[in-house]
Amino acid sequence: MPPRPACGGGRERVTTTDAVARHDASPAPVAAPVLTGVLEPDAEALRRFIEIGEGVLADLPPRAVRSAQQQQTAADVHRRCRRLRTEFLARHAEAVHAECTDGGTTPARAAELVVLAAERFPGLVPTTEQMASEGVLEQPAKEGREIDQGLFLGAILSSPSAGRHLIESMQRPTARAERALAGFRRTGRAELGSIVLERRGQAAYLEVRNLPCLNAEDNALIGDMETAVDLTLLDDTVRVGVIRGGVMTHPRYRGRRVFSAGINLKDLHGGRISYVDFLLGREIGYLNKIVRGLRHADGAVTAKPWIGAVDSFAIGGGTQILLVLDMVIAAADSFLSLPAADEGIIPGLANLRLTRAVGSRIARQVILGGRRIAATEPDARLLVDRVVDPDAMDDAVAEAVEALAKPAVVANRHMLNLAEEPLEVFREYLAEFAIAQAERIYEPDVMAKLAAFGSRGGTG
Repeated sequence: MPPRPACGGGRERVTTTDAVARHDASPAPVAAPVLTGVLEPDAEALRRFIEIGEGVLADLPPRAVRSAQQQQTAADVHRRCRRLRTEFLARHAEAVHAECTDGGTTPARAAELVVLAAERFPGLVPTTEQMASEGVLEQPAKEGREIDQGLFLGAILSSPSAGRHLIESMQRPTARAERALAGFRRTGRAELGSIVLERRGQAAYLEVRNLPCLNAEDNALIGDMETAVDLTLLDDTVRVGVIRGGVMTHPRYRGRRVFSAGINLKDLHGGRISYVDFLLGREIGYLNKIVRGLRHADGAVTAKPWIGAVDSFAIGGGTQILLVLDMVIAAADSFLSLPAADEGIIPGLANLRLTRAVGSRIARQVILGGRRIAATEPDARLLVDRVVDPDAMDDAVAEAVEALAKPAVVANRHMLNLAEEPLEVFREYLAEFAIAQAERIYEPDVMAKLAAFGSRGGTG
């Protein structure tokens, strides 16, 4: 990758045709530096090499209008830069994490960690400005800088010490939940955008009301869910959490409850689904808090049992939620599915958890083959605890709350979760997932499928 040419005194007018022609011949690459294993000189070598690569990218037209040769030039730049970033992180991930967290003494959520790393180790991950520029583009037009965030967070999670610190940091209550706690304790109700949280007796009911898209998950909903989970865990009078979909206004399901339509694929195509906050953040954020509880500043953990009430369907991310709950009640006319493989992405941590629930053969049928499981099928009993008439859902949920509010439930669910999914298994899986999902969302097959969904306004 050659250095960016110096500019003359005057500004030359460059047409799109000129820009396309300028880089139709691949530039001769600059040799990557040899890293020494010493943090400071290696960081400087990384910075200089990435700066050269960024110069080449800056001279190219936007990705959406690049020629085939220019696309190849950009791909070569990214491949070489990512190879050096990967080598740097293999040597220095723990030192980078220590620098960004004061030696592991300061909590840092994933979104905070990537910002700190960009500031303290230039070139290692995208800057805030680069991500802001990406954020206004549709997914196929982006440079793919979230892949670099995935490489970084995957390397952090690969380290037992740094990975555990990140997981524990993500278990801390969000600032939004801490601000809302007093009001929720006082009134027993919190309206959180697409979630309405209401305390009724011993339970907190998280009702999902992302009505325009059948409770499909988007960036806002992920944040609202984490706040609601935090409030449920922080309120001492709540013994059990209940997740249920609200009553829809969508023409096809008007007047009916829907659990979840999965990820909003229209938003993913439009570039509005965040890798850090959504695709990784939901797994290490509110879903992990449901499994392992909320971590306080003094290290204490508060965990509670959770119930899911499935009306109509739980598609994609909806079924992923069910895999972390302690009791699932499904209406007899509902179904479950995980279509992420057909969409081209990875269905969160379902590949880790579904096999444990249903066995290898059924897991492959669902994840690889796109099988839907109706609530009334015998195999559904491996995923749900009770199947009831739709009109009996309220009573069934109330009975489940009474059963899970018993004092010994919290300790026993902790031991069950410890046996089924030890923290180190979770961390190691996340380390692989963090990279694989970031790469998947930019693969050509995913781009083609998202374009089709974007044109017709779909969810999945």
